[in-house]
Amino acid sequence: MKKIILLVAIMVTTIAVAQKKAKVHNVNGIEVYILSEPVRNYEIVNTAKNSIKWGSYFTGGLINQSISTKVSKFVKKLLKDYTDEGLTFDAVLYTSGKNMTAIKFTEEATPETKGIATIQKLNGIPFYVMSEPLEEYKYVNNIGKGIKWKSLVTAGLLNNSIEQDLVKFAGKVENKFRKGKISAVIYSNGKKAISILF
Repeated sequence: MKKIILLVAIMVTTIAVAQKKAKVHNVNGIEVYILSEPVRNYEIVNTAKNSIKWGSYFTGGLINQSISTKVSKFVKKLLKDYTDEGLTFDAVLYTSGKNMTAIKFTEEATPETKGIATIQKLNGIPFYVMSEPLEEYKYVNNIGKGIKWKSLVTAGLLNNSIEQDLVKFAGKVENKFRKGKISAVIYSNGKKAISILF
């Protein structure tokens, strides 16, 4: 029995150590948790859905929004909807698909928890999306995204979700990650990300 308890304690410790933390960015004064989970407790307020990207449609799918532009548009939509209704929220949360959720924190922020998130992985690679690692790192190289075939084939009517855009970045660095040449990917804005090494 003691061996089982010790094994469980080691596994829990290993999982806790493996979780990477980040300081998230703000968009229009709102914290954005993109493929990350706030360390503070929260409750869901509402969800905004993605709409047709007319810029992509009018260019036949050749011009697409960056991830940071998509996030900014979601935040603006939620802010407008909530201002009209007289409601407030503290942050937005994106996990997958084409929806973003407005959340309100249920506990007070401290210097150790304000804007701090536990990040998620894509294809096993830690991704810092519109956030900054809390530990020191060194830059390895830029990662370009490439052509969005779904948008091009549908003349801009269908576009990738934020997650699908990020998976493209992951696909370009999987081999380097497996070989230990990079530790994680950071996406801040624009149409490129960077790979980093801790």
